[in-house]
Amino acid sequence: MDPLSVCINTQTPLLQFSPGAEGSTPLWEIESDLSKLQEGVDYRFSPGGVTRMVYPLARRLIADGTWREVHWISLNPNAPATVKLPGITLHNVVIGRDRMGGYGKAKEAIWTTVHGLSEPKLSGNLFWTEDYGEYTYYNRTTAELILALDRDVDFDAFYIHDFQQLPIGHMLGTLKPKLFRWHIPFDPEKIPDQWRALMSTYLNAYDVVVVSSDRYLASLKRFGHQGRVQRLYPYVDPAEYEHPGPDETRVTAEKKGIDPHDLVVLVVARMDPAKGQDRAIASVARLAGKFPQLKLVLAGNGSFSSARGGLGLSKSETWRSHLEETARSLGVTERVVFTGHVSQHELDCLYERCAFTVLPSTNEGFGLVVVESWLHRKPALVTDRAGVAELIENGANGLLFDPDDPGALDRQMRRLLRDRGGLRARLTENGFRTARRCSIDAALPAEAQLVGQVLEA
Repeated sequence: MDPLSVCINTQTPLLQFSPGAEGSTPLWEIESDLSKLQEGVDYRFSPGGVTRMVYPLARRLIADGTWREVHWISLNPNAPATVKLPGITLHNVVIGRDRMGGYGKAKEAIWTTVHGLSEPKLSGNLFWTEDYGEYTYYNRTTAELILALDRDVDFDAFYIHDFQQLPIGHMLGTLKPKLFRWHIPFDPEKIPDQWRALMSTYLNAYDVVVVSSDRYLASLKRFGHQGRVQRLYPYVDPAEYEHPGPDETRVTAEKKGIDPHDLVVLVVARMDPAKGQDRAIASVARLAGKFPQLKLVLAGNGSFSSARGGLGLSKSETWRSHLEETARSLGVTERVVFTGHVSQHELDCLYERCAFTVLPSTNEGFGLVVVESWLHRKPALVTDRAGVAELIENGANGLLFDPDDPGALDRQMRRLLRDRGGLRARLTENGFRTARRCSIDAALPAEAQLVGQVLEA
């Protein structure tokens, strides 16, 4: 098969650009040659799966000659129209600020409903709201850009990612192969009846729908989807992670307010109610009397949806304020550290510094932070609502807990805190081996084969 030309579409952009000093012209308006801009100053890579999974996939398939070129389309209001990277051209979609708010509200309504954070009956009339009109406008604008590029480039396949982009496949109106990756949880019981027909129409527009766990594959079938569904575990490139030495780790820890004697429990997640950081704070409060050196570190800030350079939604700030008040009310303010956004190097240092990690989400599409924890040889305590939970044998390569059981996380944390080495060593070694199943080297053949099969169908 000849090398392919592929169109990737995500809501979250690969790169987020700095607005610059107030009153100045942003550098990205002057120069869109990434080699002339400074990472961490002029731009940064978006946190999350776009950078951790989609970008390495594109780079590796271009490097091995499977893909010839990638055109990547994302929503990015504070960016140049195009940005060139080796083998990849980023195309940034801009919609007016007057439309961004409505789009963001509709997108959040879908997100909270699917995650079980809102009453489905209240979300049932979403398709008749002005906000959903803006959501449709954004997707239509994106589809029109993709079609314009297709006339010039002649793509071999379209790879669309996540729920925000679900209508794109239907809007493209092309017989060319279209793949859709659904990254968030899929529970048919949480989808309002009024949504089902339209969601089915959108899902059926794709040649294959990719989900992150066997549980969600079964759920999609239970929803009544008749098309092809493929389970591919999300993945990371282990080469992207450092193992900083003691001195680097100590400097970062001190900068984040972590003392040398602290016993660190690490939660890596954006500020969002679905991530369940409040449950971790409550557990630390209940265990503090028995473990006086215990400190909870909450690493992460808002998503692209909350960023001022993104949709500008306030949910991350609102959730952080709630968490801070929770810590105050429970008397553990001094035991909870909010790091805000951290660089990859700082995050690697925090993984190295912690005793173990916790994924306390109320609902989670997969949970790549668990794989990151394993790669850093740290034990992971994982909500049983996460897709990654199906890779965990409780007590062998991780510890599972029910996030709705107030004592479940406490009990699992206590097991590790009282462990004299045997449990921790077993979880560490087995977790590291399990991480191989979620490495890019394991995923690349499956991804390449999937695209090839869709092309040949």
